[in-house]
Amino acid sequence: MALRHAVLAALLDEELSGYQLAKAFDLGVANFWHAQPQQLYAELTRLEKESLIAGREVRQENRPAKRLFHVTDAGLAELARFTSASAKPSFIRDDLLVKVQAADHVDTETLIEQLTERAAFAHAKVELFGELLRTMRGDRTEEEFLRHSDRIGPYLTCARGLAFEKGNGDWCERAITVLRERSETRARR
Repeated sequence: MALRHAVLAALLDEELSGYQLAKAFDLGVANFWHAQPQQLYAELTRLEKESLIAGREVRQENRPAKRLFHVTDAGLAELARFTSASAKPSFIRDDLLVKVQAADHVDTETLIEQLTERAAFAHAKVELFGELLRTMRGDRTEEEFLRHSDRIGPYLTCARGLAFEKGNGDWCERAITVLRERSETRARR
């Protein structure tokens, strides 16, 4: 997957400015594709040059004009092409896992601190994703929402983000417990 597809997918529901796109990425898309704001702005320029998105200028009172972008028919065709291609398996690439791999040869207290920070981050993301899911569903149950909503893609990806972060938090807590127990056992020897 390229950043272009994540940007196209983020623009499916409404016109967004570059700033709004960066915020949308931060809240939703970032759970499966991370990008810096400057990368997003550069990608918007490329997509517009390729006519996959179109932009229009909107004048604002007492503020500079802003550009709003939307997906074109060519952009929808590109997304259709992308979604019809086989998906490559995902993989984990995480510096904390490299550190845990070396746990038997490094200071475990430092490692436990880093795992504790990651667990707290994961739990905060679980809360955020949970709130986003509740907001998307409104007063409907999840089953009702998934059966009758006009658009479920963002909901499903947000649900995956929630499951991913829950798994991260659970794993961090398990690793902390194991490292502490091993440390205590060694200290008694």
